[in-house]
Amino acid sequence: MADRRSVAPLELGRGAPRRFASLGALPFLRLRETFRGRRGPLAFLAVVGPGLIAGVAGNDAGGITTYATLGSSTGLRFLWILPFTALLLALVQESVARLGVVTGQGLTDLIRERFGVRWTLFAMIVLLIANLANTVANVAGASSALAIFGVPILVTAPLAALVVWLLVVMGTYRSVERIFLALTAVFLAYIAAALLSNPNWAEVAASITSPDLGGISGAEALLLIAVVGTTVTPYMQFYLQSAVAEKEIGVEELGAARADAILGSIWTNFIAVCIVIATAVALAGSGKAISSAAEAATALEPLAGTFATILFGAGLFGASLLAMAIMPLTTAFALSAERSVRL
Repeated sequence: MADRRSVAPLELGRGAPRRFASLGALPFLRLRETFRGRRGPLAFLAVVGPGLIAGVAGNDAGGITTYATLGSSTGLRFLWILPFTALLLALVQESVARLGVVTGQGLTDLIRERFGVRWTLFAMIVLLIANLANTVANVAGASSALAIFGVPILVTAPLAALVVWLLVVMGTYRSVERIFLALTAVFLAYIAAALLSNPNWAEVAASITSPDLGGISGAEALLLIAVVGTTVTPYMQFYLQSAVAEKEIGVEELGAARADAILGSIWTNFIAVCIVIATAVALAGSGKAISSAAEAATALEPLAGTFATILFGAGLFGASLLAMAIMPLTTAFALSAERSVRL
């Protein structure tokens, strides 16, 4: 077995003040300390976190926009693709979780050991560029979400960036993970939005179980490709493997870690189904073109009610804030792993 090495960006500055540690010290989220060493279903609670957080982080501002566009422009026709993307994501995430548990290393370390420094540098540069672009997109997503409620963008953007910076730089891994777990609750808003849209559930079931492959246009094909691309993204794998290693999940907990990764994959795609349902029922056939998740939230109001708009906007803000923190943290994981190698 390979040496287990920690790759903790949040622990590099041991002497730094930990002002955010108390924010994460929520008793009902201290799962690792409470359930570690237990057997049966309770053992899963000691491990849950990395897979669930990595999964829902994929439903960022860009992902929500893609799913909203799919629902508003094609209705429920392509709902069947989401179970397939859930399976694809589960296969990838489960493999990454296993690598993290067995080796105790992040993905950057394993790329370096297997393919050398040049390919590691290439992977890190690509990750850095992608994460930078996605972080900017999620800052815009958080700002546009609160703009729905009348908060100026010039206020939201710097404040959200400051909060994320403080979490990543001054928090500990355990406290930040607890905050991330708490943030995953915002995705419940999309379930409520789907229920408020009052869909024909028989039609929803038929759309999932009976794929319609006839007469797919070029634009629809590109949209389906975008759905796959926004579901399986590199930063999710880098974060998951590093988080598993940082949490020091042992080989004896491998089954629970795999279940966590699979659960996260299923949950994030279930949320995507809810987003498609809400926008399909309310917007498909209305002739309203949308270019962002915030526009979708606003467009829901006259068709699904003000509360649906509030839920959709609140979900967008929470999802954007979570992704804003995950992406720079993923970059920090990768850079700290490379730093530990040189040291």
